[in-house]
Amino acid sequence: MNAAGGDRLRRGWLGLGTELLFVTMDRLDDAALDQPTGLPGWTRRHVLAHLASNAEALRRLAGWARTGQPNPMYASPEQRAADIAQGATLSPQRLRDRVRTSAHRLAADLAELPDPAWQARVITAQGRTVPASEIPWMRTREVAVHAVDLAGGTEFADLPADLLAALIADVTARRSSLGDGPKLHLRTTDDEQVWRVDGHGEPVTVSAPLDVLARWLTGRADQPPPGAPAPALPAWL
Repeated sequence: MNAAGGDRLRRGWLGLGTELLFVTMDRLDDAALDQPTGLPGWTRRHVLAHLASNAEALRRLAGWARTGQPNPMYASPEQRAADIAQGATLSPQRLRDRVRTSAHRLAADLAELPDPAWQARVITAQGRTVPASEIPWMRTREVAVHAVDLAGGTEFADLPADLLAALIADVTARRSSLGDGPKLHLRTTDDEQVWRVDGHGEPVTVSAPLDVLARWLTGRADQPPPGAPAPALPAWL
């Protein structure tokens, strides 16, 4: 698939992931938003506040790409954390509205981005310089994984197989670049895709279904893949 085709596919994933987020959010009553998630220190409120802040931050990158004027996602890690903490205090209705409005506004910004702007270079919150064409994937990753984190009936198995494969490729590349975890040979048992993670020690082979592998690699599994001698993993992002 050429670059343009890949970009169109990623933007299609973005719409699907955003809708899945909305459906999951709507399954939760107001009281459920106060319940903890598997993310340390975060309730469902914090997850939703983060997703709203993330959409607003990615809108800044889209504006940077469109105008050429640098506009970072966040002023600082401290400002990012403060935005999430403040957002988590909103009333349930205001929080839900903010999630929806920010997502729709980001989608509109991306839809209106002129063709040359997609190749503009912007800087992510992790300090990576990437083309603006990465923004749809950055958002897709957030909405898809955090829809699962909300624990509202959405699982990794509900995501399309090609999106899961792209997520695994993204995570393995990130883990390899960090080099702070174990060396891994990964294989899916349902379609026999393979990935490798650079790291320390002798390589450990881990085989599991696509969705189980994605859950484990992103740090969302309480237990390693069934039957695999899977080591503990450091943080991914």
